[in-house]
Amino acid sequence: MWTDTHCHLDAHEFGDQALTLAARAQERGVGIVVIPAVDRANFAVVRELAHQAPNACYGLGIHPIYVPHAVEDDLDFMREAVAQAMHDPRFVAIGEIGLDFFIPMLAEPEMREKQVFFLREQLKIARDFDLPVLCHVRKSQDQVLKHVRQLGPAGGIAHAFNGSFQQAQAYIDAGFKLGFGGNLTFTRALQIRRLAAELPLSSIVVETDAPDIAPSWVHPGVNTPAEVAGIGEALAGLRGEDPVAVAAATTGNALDVMPRLRALMPA
Repeated sequence: MWTDTHCHLDAHEFGDQALTLAARAQERGVGIVVIPAVDRANFAVVRELAHQAPNACYGLGIHPIYVPHAVEDDLDFMREAVAQAMHDPRFVAIGEIGLDFFIPMLAEPEMREKQVFFLREQLKIARDFDLPVLCHVRKSQDQVLKHVRQLGPAGGIAHAFNGSFQQAQAYIDAGFKLGFGGNLTFTRALQIRRLAAELPLSSIVVETDAPDIAPSWVHPGVNTPAEVAGIGEALAGLRGEDPVAVAAATTGNALDVMPRLRALMPA
């Protein structure tokens, strides 16, 4: 069984096909699809979708790309939403949160400061409720790690990891797994493929980030959660390992880092 640890199933690109796509993923052996929120405005949407799709669950968080329009009251709203969601077995993590210094506007000093404030406040929520975090670390691996170390959430996933081996080990030492997706299917993605091939399998989870980061056989089309099976098989190929064993191991890793997933495991 495969687990898609990061899929924006509520994205507008999917229109009214989200439940159909979740079912198609299940047919491909994807037993769990984690849907992270990105903004206060879609908290209810991801929660409802996770309850409609038998193989779905969700996280709550404010994505760094949405921070420019966020206000401090959104953090109070989020803390209350998390407190209520702790009674919901389909709620599994805080996310998607993090820092993004790739987009020029977000890399401006004032916006960097605001991103850091929102990241730290959300890490505090994760710490207070003993929850893992789904972290966006684009061009910001070291900075996110610094705040994770200072505030000590209960582990998490460095989503779409594309750092160095040294950075990878630092995240692993902090109790994180590293998310690998469609990028590893491109032969030109040499560093990502080396990481995926050489890091301990115990540190890796698979993801789609659908509708984004489509694998080579879909690019430039729209990615879907069903593709995590092919991505996982590509990962197994890079490592010279059995896809069935890699599916079991990466799903086990997802369960280790997001313990609340265990309640949703198919019988």
